[in-house]
Amino acid sequence: MARAFRHASLATGAVLCLMLVAAALLSLVWQPYPTADIDVAAKLAAPSAAHWLGTDGLGRDVASLLLVGSRNSLAVGAVAVGLGLLAGVALGCAAAAAGAWFDELAMRACDVGFAFPALLTAIMLSAVYGPGLWMSVLAIGLFNVPVFARITRTAAAAVWSREYVTAARAAGLGPVAITLQHVLPNIAAALIVQASISFATAILAEAALSYIGLGTQPPQPSWGRMLSDAQTLMFQAPMLALYPGLAIMLSVLGLNLVGDGLRDWLDPRLARSP
Repeated sequence: MARAFRHASLATGAVLCLMLVAAALLSLVWQPYPTADIDVAAKLAAPSAAHWLGTDGLGRDVASLLLVGSRNSLAVGAVAVGLGLLAGVALGCAAAAAGAWFDELAMRACDVGFAFPALLTAIMLSAVYGPGLWMSVLAIGLFNVPVFARITRTAAAAVWSREYVTAARAAGLGPVAITLQHVLPNIAAALIVQASISFATAILAEAALSYIGLGTQPPQPSWGRMLSDAQTLMFQAPMLALYPGLAIMLSVLGLNLVGDGLRDWLDPRLARSP
């Protein structure tokens, strides 16, 4: 733990991630103004004591929009990564344990999944069911399934070749028991690192989908939607694009730094001197 706190990437990323979580939690209990409040007379107001970061083109408080947008980004990332993690780990562990034709079939299915990125999947789902927040979650989650399945299968296959797994099989343990007792604990570090990186990708994907109108729908705030609304006001109020852009950048940077730091911290072979 002492080495973890001294690790620059991990410490910096943890601070940025804690700021994101704190903003999301704060938005649950307090906001400077309700995000649905529109004050046309105060539109495009400069930062002041009344509006810390100013107002947008509809007179909504930018600070409130950023706070609630952090909550949406965090929720989308957590649910989408959780969906991909559960389904992908289950598929990868099953492929590594079964081997033979099932392993080959599962990996070819993952190859097909990689042909449909989150944006394309969201477009297809929106065409059938209409755009919305949950369509974004489903699209990003489905894209994460083959990612986690590939990583899990590769790492689990290496564990299955170890002597202690052979001893466990000789002792009469079945594939499920070996997976739970030996495989998952030994590949957990790789999964945690990938989860943090996928979380960052999910936040970027949600912002991109909201930007083109396929993600979070008005009047619910979203960082991507804020960027979309600000593009027509770039010369009048450039800060409206800067605020959500910085929020996205710092969130993704923090999660990537956490992933890099966890990789070094959890794998002694990659540990670097602080």
